[in-house]
Amino acid sequence: MHQVTQPAILYFGTTVVLISTLNEDGTANLAPMSSAWWLGQRCVLGLAAASKTTQNLIRTGECVLNLPSDAMAAQVDRIARTTGSNPVPDGKVRRGYRFVGQKFETAGLTPVGSLVVKAPRALECPVQMEAVLEETHPIADKDPAWRGRSVALHVAIRKVHAATDILMDGEPDRIDPDKWRPLIMSFQQFYGLAPGKVHTSELAKIPEAAYRA
Repeated sequence: MHQVTQPAILYFGTTVVLISTLNEDGTANLAPMSSAWWLGQRCVLGLAAASKTTQNLIRTGECVLNLPSDAMAAQVDRIARTTGSNPVPDGKVRRGYRFVGQKFETAGLTPVGSLVVKAPRALECPVQMEAVLEETHPIADKDPAWRGRSVALHVAIRKVHAATDILMDGEPDRIDPDKWRPLIMSFQQFYGLAPGKVHTSELAKIPEAAYRA
């Protein structure tokens, strides 16, 4: 049985991403989000237009996408309702956000240098991807109620850093999905992946190298 329903959000489950960017004064900003999808070596990020992360990314043209493991939910949660914008935007004030200038310290994470971008990586995250901005697209431009509130930022991945213990044995250029335990957000709640595969995959028979350009 099904019935028509109108959920206020449609977060059915995506990987949590901690985006690090640089503020105007050179300090680091760090923000959790989960509206991200991947295609090849590119990622599309759905962000609020008024977000400090959005403003930093558009201004500098670069960021780092840090992927926390499911064991890092508490650290992510420490900055869940914080913003690098001062004053805090009205919409975030209504949702109980507060300004925090030291995001890495508040989360208990360690900023480390990147190789090709100026924004720092989060050392404790098992995956860190240095990225550059390629395109910016408005979201819901035809909807008067939502126009100007959100943007889709298309970034290209330039460097991937992965913890050695999530790499496939004997294959240093492959992440082992049986070892990688991403932090998942579904309808504002944190989840991990259940141990083991739920079913064999026909797509898994295709060598990953076949997807390289």
